[in-house]
Amino acid sequence: MADFLLYDVEILSEIARLYCSVAFSIDTADDILALKLEPGASLPSARFRAMETLVKRGIRTGVALMRVLPYLEDNETNVIAVVRWAAESGASFLLPWFGLSMRARQREYFYLKLDELFPGLREKYEQRYGLRYDCPSPDTARLTQVCWDECQRLGLFALCRNG
Repeated sequence: MADFLLYDVEILSEIARLYCSVAFSIDTADDILALKLEPGASLPSARFRAMETLVKRGIRTGVALMRVLPYLEDNETNVIAVVRWAAESGASFLLPWFGLSMRARQREYFYLKLDELFPGLREKYEQRYGLRYDCPSPDTARLTQVCWDECQRLGLFALCRNG
């Protein structure tokens, strides 16, 4: 599915003569986990391949590392893997958000899927977030620092400073 963007590569290349920037939403570097979390969506590996193609055509790309699901994707290994893969694929920026938002009906569906795919995890969410809309990772501060450090090391522009 990430290939759909490549259908417009000629138009994007023309726009890029002035300015064009494409952000790919990627929240995990794990294709197998992504299959569970985003069925029907392009795998992260396909998104990074599409990114490489756009970069070769002179189109600025980056990663929107968001929504990072607490207790599933909010770990140092995943964050570093996404940042490194982004850099290797030619990304020039990274926009992270370590958490998710849940509206009422969305929450019900999300919890049903958690019960189906990750038994027992729903209780952690209910205990920590209740009916809140904004559900940040419990490790947001540490992950923000890890993300910032890795982006700095790899030369990626990052909007991931707290405060």
